[in-house]
Amino acid sequence: MAEEIIAGRNAVLEALASKRPVNKVYIRNGVHGGSIDRLIAAAREAAVPVEFVQEEKLDKLAEGVRHQGVAALAAPVAFHTLEEILEQAYEKTNKPFLLLLDELQDPQNVGALIRSADAAGAHGVLLPKRRSCPLNMTVAKISAGAVNYVPVVQIGNIAQTLRSLKKQGFWVVGADMDGECLHFEADLDRPVVLVIGAEGKGLGRLVRENCDMLVRIPMQGGVNSLNASAAGAILMYEVVRQRMLKV
Repeated sequence: MAEEIIAGRNAVLEALASKRPVNKVYIRNGVHGGSIDRLIAAAREAAVPVEFVQEEKLDKLAEGVRHQGVAALAAPVAFHTLEEILEQAYEKTNKPFLLLLDELQDPQNVGALIRSADAAGAHGVLLPKRRSCPLNMTVAKISAGAVNYVPVVQIGNIAQTLRSLKKQGFWVVGADMDGECLHFEADLDRPVVLVIGAEGKGLGRLVRENCDMLVRIPMQGGVNSLNASAAGAILMYEVVRQRMLKV
């Protein structure tokens, strides 16, 4: 079975906590402290071997990612099917909430968006199979382990996926600087797919055409846009806000 490297204390600890198959944990010689003690205890509880190694070994494993003296070998993140996450979502709510990332390439943004999706209670994150950042070590670390909790789906044709979801009753809302309404004016208390566009170019033409609504975030300062992860977090928490008001 193929293995992936996880780098960073929180990323490794969350992988162990999530019951993702972890095969070995590496810790730099001489590293101590509460988080290291928790890591060792979690690894022992999961019957995962721990090896203490030199910094050079960790540097090689982490391939430039800041590892904080900790890395692990683990099974790859398991992808889900769209049908699976919808079935799971409808067991919890009649208003599923999905996040679709339209060809985002920056692992920092993808990791941060997955972390925000987990915090906001999104039922799944949809990533294109092509022209999209892979779920690599950097994504896992920036997500603070959220890749182990939020179901991720790899989709083929984005426009076709959106059309299929619309037929199933989803409202597709895209983030766009020229959106017809402000994000808090949109009714997001329904089955919804939030679509975040790629860095620098925004939503693709076909994706825009398959959105039911384009929303913009009000900008009050000198710059006229936010990066993808900041915009996505604002929109996801607008979903949370509206739904909490209805409780």
